[in-house]
Amino acid sequence: MKIIDLFCGIGGLSLGFEQAGFEIISAVDMWADAVKTYNHNRKEKVAEVISVEDFNVEKLPAIIENQNISGIIGGPPCQGFSTVGKREVDDPRNKMYLEFYKAVKLSNPDFFVIENVKGMLTLNKGAFVKDLLKRFGEEGLGYTISYQLLNAADYGIPQNRYRVFYVGIKNKKFVFPKPYDYKLTAKDGISDLEGATNEKYGSEPQNEFQKAMRGNLKKPLNQDYTIHTEKTISIISQVPDGGNIRDLPAEIWHVRKYNKAFERMGTFKPSNTIDTGHRNYFHYSEPRIPTVRESARIQSFPDSFEILGTRGSQYKQVGNAVPPMLAKIIAERIKSELQ
Repeated sequence: MKIIDLFCGIGGLSLGFEQAGFEIISAVDMWADAVKTYNHNRKEKVAEVISVEDFNVEKLPAIIENQNISGIIGGPPCQGFSTVGKREVDDPRNKMYLEFYKAVKLSNPDFFVIENVKGMLTLNKGAFVKDLLKRFGEEGLGYTISYQLLNAADYGIPQNRYRVFYVGIKNKKFVFPKPYDYKLTAKDGISDLEGATNEKYGSEPQNEFQKAMRGNLKKPLNQDYTIHTEKTISIISQVPDGGNIRDLPAEIWHVRKYNKAFERMGTFKPSNTIDTGHRNYFHYSEPRIPTVRESARIQSFPDSFEILGTRGSQYKQVGNAVPPMLAKIIAERIKSELQ
């Protein structure tokens, strides 16, 4: 089953769908760094730097003419729905969302998947959800749409990450998978990387998740450490396991204007959300931020998946991605519905 990934980033959604047996025939993003990483990790270099608007005009018609598209997936930005008023859908910031809609309309796939931040559920009295249900639903393109707020930690991923997934299938109601009966902690996710370098792992894999992430790899990629100032190291060393800067005496954080962002992962709970900034949270036992590899591991990218670009760009690429494991779980459920 062939699919297209719009706003693909480094391909977290793509990877999950590939692992579930789908074939990505085209992927689109305007961020060159992310596209380089996407193609670097695949035999077929299907991603390209192009706007979805141009893709819909210049590329999609030929694809539709020659191939049957089973699905379109992606995470279009939809900030324009924060505008109060009747014409919020016409906000220029919604152009990418409308181009996603146009791609689905043109290609008429069996299904589509949209991933978005949880705030879109309630923003401006649910304007985005109302528009999506009308535009893509029975009154519009004819899809039966299900949507749900999912936490990655409920599906075997060592990270609290809340995102909304909208799944539309022709003539079928998608049922989201039930949460697992266990949660992995940050330590469960990355403990074998403690003391690791780009030349060797820190220890043997400690659990099935680590075994799965490592595969047959002998040494981790993107395991460079950030060197912090003595002041930062001193402060972070005092923050308790799973705590934050506010757990310290007021004179430490108040004078320096530190905030909750100075936070430690906990050995007893899933990691905080891996975001596009990389100085918001610190390792649970070492006075430093996680490496790019540790961040990617917590996102459930396999250790063989190499992130390209500057260090800052690498962190941003990882933080923007959809966890591949979660994408795979959703993809497998969609596949079973289509067969």
